[in-house]
Amino acid sequence: MTALRNHTYQAGDLVVYTLPKQSPTPGPRARSIHPSRMGDDYSYLVDKFWMVAEVLPDDKLRLVTRRGKYRVVSAADSLLHKAGWWQRFRNRGRFPAAEVLQMSGAEVRST
Repeated sequence: MTALRNHTYQAGDLVVYTLPKQSPTPGPRARSIHPSRMGDDYSYLVDKFWMVAEVLPDDKLRLVTRRGKYRVVSAADSLLHKAGWWQRFRNRGRFPAAEVLQMSGAEVRST
């Protein structure tokens, strides 16, 4: 199973990061919703659609959001995976555009 997750990431790759969250009101894209013991909050998962901005040393990736914010995660993180063709097609408006990377000075490979 670890061999399946051992991806080689490059700048410009579209990725999906499954972010665990907790709040009193889950949003419309929340899934796997579970109430807390006392019933005040919910824990749930939300898929975030990001792009690889840069491959850093020590197996780290610098990811960029649609609005240009950055986050550094491990390439071996089990919550991270490359977007498949169906995810890229279905959520094409939720991924960052290549212009976001070009404004930051990162080089994007063409696909």
